[in-house]
Amino acid sequence: MREYIGVYDANATLWGELSYWVGARLGVRHCALCEVTHGLMRRKAEWDRCAAGLAVPFTLYHRDDAPADVQAAAAGAYPVVLARSDRGLEVALSATQIEACGGSPAALIAALGAGS
Repeated sequence: MREYIGVYDANATLWGELSYWVGARLGVRHCALCEVTHGLMRRKAEWDRCAAGLAVPFTLYHRDDAPADVQAAAAGAYPVVLARSDRGLEVALSATQIEACGGSPAALIAALGAGS
């Protein structure tokens, strides 16, 4: 394993960030990976601690700023966590598995361990 890659179900543009934030507050937008890594206004310190404890980097992208190989491996199924190894990219956690983490960074890291 060389890297984990998370891809949010949101766009990186200012409009994308704003529309997601408003939609999430109104209950019409949801990204389980966003809930794991971010609180109401900023990134969770707990997420930073958990990710720093991994043996490999954990890189985060939005749907629209992910590299082409990451977008191809995600195949439009967002949010997703991919694992990059010498064999290439494969899904480590699906949207359903991320959702099951209930917004907990520790649960997501534990789920990655269970999948390896």
